[in-house]
Amino acid sequence: MQIGAFTGYLDLPQIILYMFWLFFAGIIYYLVLEGHREGYPMESEERPGSAPITGWPIPSPKTYLLANGKTVTVPELNRPEPPQNTRRDGASFGNPYIPTGDLMTSGVGAGAYAMRADVPDMDLHGFPIIRPLRVLDGFDVSKNDTDPRGLPVLGTDNKVAGTVVDMWVDTCEMMFRFVEVELTDGARRVLLPVPFARIKRDSVKAHSIYAAQFSQVPGTKNADQVTLLEEEKISAYYGGGTMYADPTRAEPLL
Repeated sequence: MQIGAFTGYLDLPQIILYMFWLFFAGIIYYLVLEGHREGYPMESEERPGSAPITGWPIPSPKTYLLANGKTVTVPELNRPEPPQNTRRDGASFGNPYIPTGDLMTSGVGAGAYAMRADVPDMDLHGFPIIRPLRVLDGFDVSKNDTDPRGLPVLGTDNKVAGTVVDMWVDTCEMMFRFVEVELTDGARRVLLPVPFARIKRDSVKAHSIYAAQFSQVPGTKNADQVTLLEEEKISAYYGGGTMYADPTRAEPLL
């Protein structure tokens, strides 16, 4: 036998190779298991509305201690889900789901959103990360850019929906997240996500919704704060507008 061999068919390099295979298989199993902590519960396609699927490879619940002193347990098998405002377009399980009710706020398709925590995203000092300029010191619009405050806000139909009254800044990422719009009737103020806005020298134009649809934009509980759930619903409303604001947008291009 050669040096390092235990028998005629087994030597040290072979044992190390087998150990590496076992280690690699364990890593794969661990990653698959931990990757399933989010996304549950699931429902059976054969029995819609049935109890959540349980068993392998769903990991056992693990509780994490957050920086704010609260805890979160994942997977959360009883996690609340957005309202299912849909109907199946046919009896077969393969048929698509069609949104019902108000398409802009149905919470499905282009307007889908996740049930995030209904609390503001906080920084390490305990302050909300996203806040309007009126409550911040040391933040302002660059002199090299157009200050949209005071400019009219237009819908995709080029009609005036309101006026920009403030800008909401992400104090951690150092970028503007929302344009605060006071509607023309003065009844309320709504937030317009910056990615859905085109800021020009003389106006701010929304990408996806019409001027009349600004009145239905989800609001915030606090005039100077936005929660994670409110962020989801606001962005989903404008996202839904890309397809549902005008019925012709959901039709085939050809």
